[in-house]
Amino acid sequence: MQFPHELVMPNDDLPFKMFLFEGGDGNYYRDKHWHRSIEIFAVLEGGLQFFINEVEHPLREGDIIIVNSNEIHSIHSPVPNRTIVLQIPLKTFEDYFTGEQFVRFAHHSKEHDKEAAKLIGEMFASYMEKRCGYEMKVKSQYFMLLYMMVTIYRELEVNDEMVKRNKKLSKLSSITTYIKEHYTEELSLETLSEIFGYAPAYLSRMFQKYAGINYKSYLQDVRLEYASKELMNTEHPIGEIALDNGFPNGRAFAKAFRKKYGMLPSEYRREGAVL
Repeated sequence: MQFPHELVMPNDDLPFKMFLFEGGDGNYYRDKHWHRSIEIFAVLEGGLQFFINEVEHPLREGDIIIVNSNEIHSIHSPVPNRTIVLQIPLKTFEDYFTGEQFVRFAHHSKEHDKEAAKLIGEMFASYMEKRCGYEMKVKSQYFMLLYMMVTIYRELEVNDEMVKRNKKLSKLSSITTYIKEHYTEELSLETLSEIFGYAPAYLSRMFQKYAGINYKSYLQDVRLEYASKELMNTEHPIGEIALDNGFPNGRAFAKAFRKKYGMLPSEYRREGAVL
């Protein structure tokens, strides 16, 4: 989610979204989040530490990883890298659903990863060059990638628990979108439960069971992620950043930040300036 649920919009001239990963300079953390779109990370240079449902997937040059719809993932980018991200609307695969609004792609088809990574790199190069007819060229490469996904990477055997988890995370998406829009405000579990018509205990269980995190930690991680971006992209005083992002004071912010990132906000800012 940014940590909240992430809203994915296609490029204006393409039926999908394609961009360079924002953690390409290194020293970057992207906390747990999920979205309905299918997401592909293709590492062209460097590496990433990728986590899906708490399982680490180290990515090196030439590797790709496919993140399924409503699959909880986080990213650590300690060193510089060049990674291209594709976000594909779920409805693209509606003719290949193996359950209600459900399709799943495997993470273990390494044999074809270099081919897929190369194809994605060529797509991005064609898009950036924008020569005459680039839209058709990129779309032709895109459809070849989709063909690989449904014939090589798609899993045909899915169980009821996978489908159930997917539905629950879809329900949580509207809640996490709200959190993303109001994370600077007072947002108790009781307040959120009243807004969305759930009992607080039920909503708490939903977060813990299906998002793998309790609500309080989730909200704090949202605030920390936004605060870390403000630390790196502005010269605002740290105390001001704390208040801007929903923390009661600078001390509470520093304590939470150090627990998560292993350093104080001031140290994090200095490291970013050096890089």
